[in-house]
Amino acid sequence: MELRSSETNMANTFYQNYAQIVFSPKGRENLILPSFEERIYQYITGIIKNNDQKLIAINGMPDHIHVFIGFKPTIAIANLVRDIKANSSKFINEEHFLRGKFAWQDGYGCFTYAHSQLDVVAKYVMNQKEHHKTKTFREEYLSFLEKFAIPYDEKYLFDFYE
Repeated sequence: MELRSSETNMANTFYQNYAQIVFSPKGRENLILPSFEERIYQYITGIIKNNDQKLIAINGMPDHIHVFIGFKPTIAIANLVRDIKANSSKFINEEHFLRGKFAWQDGYGCFTYAHSQLDVVAKYVMNQKEHHKTKTFREEYLSFLEKFAIPYDEKYLFDFYE
């Protein structure tokens, strides 16, 4: 991904930024059902594109979603995640996919990668259903935190109900 000076008035600015973002429904419930998961993924894809960012892969499980993006330095990841979560939860509620009110859990994981890792990470995201036949979301998430050497306090992790 190359930024041209005419795009943002930042002459001689070049970048390659890739991030995997992971978030889950409030209460870490299994609310992302197969009957509408594809529509949610399409909607989130639209949010990412409308924010002028590049979706590389999106997939998940009933209790969490992985979004792998290439992002420009003109956007804060926190703002993009806020937009994704706010707009997609509104969409889920307006479409009445579930009984009751849907909301995303507070917080998210964001893990960055080098260009050389694109294929591996994209395949990982796209193979979520196979991957989670042998590993729980908690195990997966904790392995990300350990792999990226991110210090954490258990009380600030997602609510896990395995």
